[in-house]
Formats: sequence, C-alpha cells, structure tokens
Amino acid sequence: MSLPEEEAGPRVPSAERLRRTRIRKRQGEPRGWRARMEREQKRFESGELPALRRIVCEQGLLSRPDGSASWMQGDTSVLVGVYGPTEVKVSKEIYDKATFEVMLKPKIGLPGVYERSREQMIKKTCEAAVLGTLHPRSSITIVLQVVTDGGSLLSTSLNATCVGLMDAGLPLNSLFSGVTCALDADGNLTLDPTAKQEKEARAVLTFAIDSTEKKVLMSSTKGTCSVEE
Repeated sequence: MSLPEEEAGPRVPSAERLRRTRIRKRQGEPRGWRARMEREQKRFESGELPALRRIVCEQGLLSRPDGSASWMQGDTSVLVGVYGPTEVKVSKEIYDKATFEVMLKPKIGLPGVYERSREQMIKKTCEAAVLGTLHPRSSITIVLQVVTDGGSLLSTSLNATCVGLMDAGLPLNSLFSGVTCALDADGNLTLDPTAKQEKEARAVLTFAIDSTEKKVLMSSTKGTCSVEE
C-alpha cells in the first residue's frame, strides 16, 4: 500500500539526484558510511550522545596464534592472542566441554591479584559465550597483553577478547561487549571513563553484555552505589 504524498514526501527525479551527486563530488562532501560516521561524530561533539573515546580495532596482527586482535579505546590498548582448540592436560580435562585458560599480562612487571581477578571475569564471560560443548576434552587459551592503561581496562580487555575469538573462528552463542561506567559524588554517570575519572569516581561498574538477548554475562563493581543507581 503506497503512502500519501504528504507522508512519503515528494520523489526526486533521477536527473535531479544525479545533479546533486555531482555537486557533492565537486565540493568534496563525504558520502555513504563516511557521511554517517561524520554525522555521528557531530552528535557526540554536540552532546546528543554519551561521549565515548575513540575506538580502533584490528584483527590478524599475530601469525602464531589461531586468532589475534588489537583493541584501543582512547589511551587504553590491549593485544590478545587466542590459541585452540588444542590438546589439554589430563588434570584440566573436562569430558563434555572445552577448558578455558585466560592470562592477563600487565604492561610492566608480573601479574598480581588484580590481574588474577580480571582473568576469572574474562574466563566466565568466555565460558558463557563460546559453544565449548562442540570441543570437549580440548583447551582454549586466551593471552591478553596490556599495552597502555588509560582507564576502562576491563571493558577494553573484554572487547579485545571477543574480537580475538571471532578471528580464531570459534563457535559463539553470541557476541559480547564490555562497558565501564563511573558514578561521581553527585550521581552523574560517565561512560568509558579515563583513569583519572575512575580515581575520582565514587563507584566504577563494568558489565559484559551479549548481543542477542542483551543479558548481563558478567558484572564488576568497585566502590559503593545504591540499587537504584
């Protein structure tokens, strides 16, 4: 059923559309996805959308792992390598699904308690997202190297892990993404906070959310906040 002309809007003749396209080309105006990106950037700068740091992602950087990726959010950068499915030690073998092992290496020094806790969070998220039952009695190892830490490190690591799993070709229930938000003393919410904003915040929360049902796969809270917040 066709819409009324006042709702559908007047149709532009083909010759007129062609003329406008030629004018845009002469003026150097971006078209297609570039134009959409510029429009979104203007919305970010005007305050219509929550301010997020620039995101840069690249896959297949390393040759030895089965999958690898680099994920950068602002000044925070993480490099990930995914190995597997491979043979697993008998002591770690699980008869009906794959065994996951996550290693988070800091930029300087050896891993500590902070890294161990983050490893467990990333591991639980991967176990919920990857179809491990398709690879029983096998091992999947994820190695994350922190290149720079400018804030929101856990969510950056989660995003890098998801892209690395995709590059390795592992079967997934769904994709997942990590997001970090900070609550200041006045209750204002800041998405993708920097390291300085995290130190000044009353509470810092990180979530892993799947792409299909938008369920929370993992949550982490640092500080104090109410249930309503």
